[in-house]
Amino acid sequence: MPCGAGVSDGLLDHAADLIAQADALVVAAGAGMGVDSGLPDFRGREGFWRAYPALGRAGLDFHRVASPATFETDPTLAWGFYGHRLALYRATAPHAGFAILQRWGACMLQGMRVFTSNVDGQFQRAGFDPAGIHEVHGSIHHLQCLRPCHDGIWPADDFVPQVDTEACRLLNAPPSCPRCGGMARPNILMFGDGDWLDDREQAQSRRLRQWLAQAHRPVVVELGAGQAVPTVRHFSHAVVQQLGGRLVRINPREPAVPTRHDVGLAMGALDALRALDAQLAAWLADRSGG
Repeated sequence: MPCGAGVSDGLLDHAADLIAQADALVVAAGAGMGVDSGLPDFRGREGFWRAYPALGRAGLDFHRVASPATFETDPTLAWGFYGHRLALYRATAPHAGFAILQRWGACMLQGMRVFTSNVDGQFQRAGFDPAGIHEVHGSIHHLQCLRPCHDGIWPADDFVPQVDTEACRLLNAPPSCPRCGGMARPNILMFGDGDWLDDREQAQSRRLRQWLAQAHRPVVVELGAGQAVPTVRHFSHAVVQQLGGRLVRINPREPAVPTRHDVGLAMGALDALRALDAQLAAWLADRSGG
């Protein structure tokens, strides 16, 4: 059984028990969830520059590039960065851990929902029900007007970016707003962003809150969510504190949990999910009638 340094069988047993006793599965995912699929980790300036060396050579960090102001001052650079990410996410196959979570969710009396700070659309690509996903920071697969001239949000399906990866610059025309003809931008909450249109995110939030109100024994399986951007952790803690849920936190560097009833596993997402899946084999067979 794959196991991280310092992770005992007792911890895995405890985590598996929390999942088996729950009536609802809440998947709370941060950037670390995508690492096992081969997606880059932007943790720290050095991590960002390893993924985008052209931006490192220019001394541009994530906070500066991931800003609406860059779409105004240097649109080919801004869309070079986001266009490259859009193409990367479209081409990336989600790792096997996504399928493990789906099997667990199918065995829950109240089912499963997803809360994620990731904008990559990997849960949808893995076959999760889009109606059960809350993308709290938006989605790179949707667009809005940069100005914005109206409150519309639309899919980015028709935009195929051509990017000079050496310079991190867009080579073809950026997407445009269907109403005013001006430039469009990803429907993502960026740094220093006062123009993000959150109607889509708010609708997702309402659906998640309504579902959580019906859960009596929710368990949050949190994956790859650190303290640097604590949005996902705040959500996980709220489910524990306000709804009496339990937390299984999977994080190789920051696995500490808020109460002794919860479990922290110092492991990567895929290794931890595989290890827990082995622990839950009998429960899964019983629930699925196998």
